Amino acid sequence: MTTGMPTSRTRTTSRAALSDPAYQAFLALRTAFTVAPIVFGLDKFANLLVDWPRYLAPWINDIVPGTAQQAMYAVGVVEIVAGLVVAVAPRFGGWLVAAWLAGIIVNLLTIPGFYDIALRDFGLLVAAVALARLAVTYAPARAT
Repeated sequence: MTTGMPTSRTRTTSRAALSDPAYQAFLALRTAFTVAPIVFGLDKFANLLVDWPRYLAPWINDIVPGTAQQAMYAVGVVEIVAGLVVAVAPRFGGWLVAAWLAGIIVNLLTIPGFYDIALRDFGLLVAAVALARLAVTYAPARAT
């Protein structure tokens, strides 16, 4: 039975919610961390934006089966899935993207000359954590 009163689990996109700066930040981060992983994941199959295999550390290439390009195909699938998880469940997806970025950072720190990209990815990791934390309020877990 509903009372007509909003609960903490009620989603709202009222004018008041849309004018809330924290909600705006949540929407911006959710959108970015949905679209970017999907776009970059798809590009792992086309290499239109960059030559992705060059970003794979040699020691990782030595331990994964197949070629660096084949490893990028797997990376692409993971990134697409991560973007979809953010879209559906940002409370979990934010942490998933943060963990994925941590792995990317470790990879990049072991390749000389990619430290600037690792630093950028650290900023993205912090933003993914912020998304996960904001999602606690703005995308609460579904009632069971």
